[in-house]
Amino acid sequence: MAAERFTFGFDYEPTVDWRTYLKSVDDRRRAVNVPAGWVPDTFLVADVAGAIVGRTSIRHELNERLEREGGHIGYCVLPEYRRRGYATEILQQSLIVARAIGIERVLVTCDDDNTASITVIERCGGKLDSVFRTASSPTLKRRYWID
Repeated sequence: MAAERFTFGFDYEPTVDWRTYLKSVDDRRRAVNVPAGWVPDTFLVADVAGAIVGRTSIRHELNERLEREGGHIGYCVLPEYRRRGYATEILQQSLIVARAIGIERVLVTCDDDNTASITVIERCGGKLDSVFRTASSPTLKRRYWID
């Protein structure tokens, strides 16, 4: 995912002990030791027959930046597993988790030129709210709400 400038595992570096990393992921889920500028989140990976095919990050709340351009859910599928329905399943399962933690109305965003994500979000019930430009990217962003 680095080639696409997309972070797969937040704060994960190969030099970090795996147990230490998993503890930090669990801490963020429990709202413990959440870094400044971050919000509590649930980070999950999608596993198919022992292979990690993608991941999701379900943010328990929105700060100003997430409200503007990040949303409640950020998901991805590794390039070699795309076009197999995994993104739709990851987003559907993420919505179940979001509802379980009390998020009634879910904000999901994507780049305006990402037709795959647009299709996935709309297939999962996303209603387009706006298309806008951010200061951090030349690419237009789309904001969708899923009730």
